Amino acid sequence: MIEWKLPGSCLFDGRTVRYGVTGHGPPVVAVHGTPWSSFNLRHIIKALSRDFTVYYYDLIGYGQSDKSPGDVSLGIQNPVLDYLLDCWQLDNPSIIGHDFGGTTVLRTHLINGRDFDRIVLIDPVALAPWGSPFFQHVREHEAAFAGVPDYIHEAIVRAYIKTAAFTPIDDAILDSIVLPWTGPDGKAAFYRQIAQAHSGYTDAVQALYAEISRPVLILWGREDTWIPLERGEALRDMIPGSSLHVIPDAGHLVIEEQPDQLVEKIRPFIQHAGTPSRA
Repeated sequence: MIEWKLPGSCLFDGRTVRYGVTGHGPPVVAVHGTPWSSFNLRHIIKALSRDFTVYYYDLIGYGQSDKSPGDVSLGIQNPVLDYLLDCWQLDNPSIIGHDFGGTTVLRTHLINGRDFDRIVLIDPVALAPWGSPFFQHVREHEAAFAGVPDYIHEAIVRAYIKTAAFTPIDDAILDSIVLPWTGPDGKAAFYRQIAQAHSGYTDAVQALYAEISRPVLILWGREDTWIPLERGEALRDMIPGSSLHVIPDAGHLVIEEQPDQLVEKIRPFIQHAGTPSRA
């Protein structure tokens, strides 16, 4: 097990959001996806903190943040991010989003009108249709899944997580990914966030991608079986001036598999923050 603690906290509508801030320099915000937490962004956070002040947090319903019954959908995640940006007193930081984190970034920019100097999207859930057969099955039978014995639940989570990676996941890392989804609260939260996932949240912004004028860098694991590379190519074509870089030997969990390659692309892109040129 790898220790990961978020020292900061704030309340959003009475629900605790845990966060961390590290490093010195221009601000960068990192947003994780599902079924992940800020733990999975730790390599990127550490590397970028040498030159930037990195703000990171666990989405509502994930990781160390509040997992009580309630809304944990993509519909609430952009208001949470909007609120955190005010708490951190950030006007237009660079921002990085993986998976649902990329969706949250896009929705916060396009729905809440938050400005970001540079936007980095890593294998984002951005284009419909999306949602695996497993997602669809859980949505239809959330209560049944939430009622399975703990040992079966943990086996389900482990098996599901493994499908996100192209290369085998280290046991200690896998244990740390699974941990927030264990126990009564974590178990219910795992199925709750899947049950509340719906492509309507991307439908609401997909038509607006052509209006994005900020520099956008899209990074994609070549072997991503959750969201194939073709979606990344389509997204690049929809966002004017955006660039797409493919990361070899990595699946959807590229943030764990090839973090160094990601940082090699992200660092020079966000170092140009404040200038009008695109990567």
